[in-house]
Amino acid sequence: MAKLQAIRGMSDTLPDQSLSWQYLESAFQRIVKRFGYREIRFPIIERTEVFKRSIGEVTDIVEKEMYSFDDRNGENVSLRPEGTAGCVRAANQHGLLYNQQQRLWYSGPMFRHERPQKGRYRQFHQFGVEAFGMAGPDIDAEILQLSASLWKELDLSEYLTLQINNIGNAEDRNRYGIALTEFLKSKAQQLDEDARNRIYTNPMRVLESKIPEVQQALQGCPKLQDFVSEASQEHYLALQGLLMRANIPFIENARLVRGLDYYNYCVYEWTTESLGAQGAVCGGGRYDGLVEMLGGKSTLAAGFAIGIERLILMLDSLGKVPEEVRKSIDVYVLVVGANLAEQALELVQRIRTEFPQLGVVSHCGGGKYNSQLKRAFNSGARLAVILEREDTGSNDLKNAKIRRLEDSKESETVEIANILPKLGEFLQNSGS
Repeated sequence: MAKLQAIRGMSDTLPDQSLSWQYLESAFQRIVKRFGYREIRFPIIERTEVFKRSIGEVTDIVEKEMYSFDDRNGENVSLRPEGTAGCVRAANQHGLLYNQQQRLWYSGPMFRHERPQKGRYRQFHQFGVEAFGMAGPDIDAEILQLSASLWKELDLSEYLTLQINNIGNAEDRNRYGIALTEFLKSKAQQLDEDARNRIYTNPMRVLESKIPEVQQALQGCPKLQDFVSEASQEHYLALQGLLMRANIPFIENARLVRGLDYYNYCVYEWTTESLGAQGAVCGGGRYDGLVEMLGGKSTLAAGFAIGIERLILMLDSLGKVPEEVRKSIDVYVLVVGANLAEQALELVQRIRTEFPQLGVVSHCGGGKYNSQLKRAFNSGARLAVILEREDTGSNDLKNAKIRRLEDSKESETVEIANILPKLGEFLQNSGS
């Protein structure tokens, strides 16, 4: 019988890899707490209508990438392809939005049927931050400051660049879309099939094409900045001033439009050159009309999403996960000989109680001393505590041995009754 494999594009996270995830998750939670954001959790599955209304029916996500199906009641549902729409639906349903200000965050898996590649999967994970009820641009600046604080916490600031753009409001983009469509029609022969299909459905997405021939054809195309309203421009310029005051460098990218229809005013991406073609790590902007699109009352809103897999890839490839994080085990207890299981269990529990911050493993299953010691070394533990009986007696041992594994020094015999303070000394000397 063939060995079963994970579905293509949906990867397993193994224990060694999970350590990087835990490090990142802890850092993110520290930062959002520092900024006063509270966690919200919502289902992985939503009615498909939630995403059609928010993301847009003529986007690649809705047309090509969503995992949608009819449930047993005949209702069309979808695995969430992004988090903002579900967050808005949940917050609106439970009365968190109208005439209120909310700062929320979430994390979890998202699903898109894309071509799997490095840093991009069909099941992927995001951190999201959403703020409701604030006009900005100060809240936009705060959100960007939050992301910049995370990069600093992770020692990634020098590897990330903030790109921003003013995309106006829906009315501005409609006027621009008409002008852009006329231009693209005149260049249709120079466009690839995908770009030609977007001329009449979502012309702004053509601007983000990575194909050199398409980018060449776009030379001289209408500029969105010529169509944005005065209010949008004022907001955008004020945000730039706030970013400069906060010492957050940025560059303007006139072709940055983001792939979701609900954005307005300022949009942005944090990009890196350390991931090859998949350079975007974090993206977001304002979406003041989204709550109303999903059946709520008009509510100001802004937020971003971070691709966790891409950020993990950055951390690992750049060696930014501290070495101590990768050592989840501190003490390994060897049990060699007969009739020691009960005493070992009791001792291990005493160590865990006295040093709750440590990872303590008790060897189970028996085995020779050298075999157990090898496992202790392989575990990455700093210390080994050795309970060893050479006879077949049943009395409790009076002494144990402590051995520092980091420098392979000889073991030291210690009375078990006094082992906790001695263990504390060893740990202190080894950097705990």
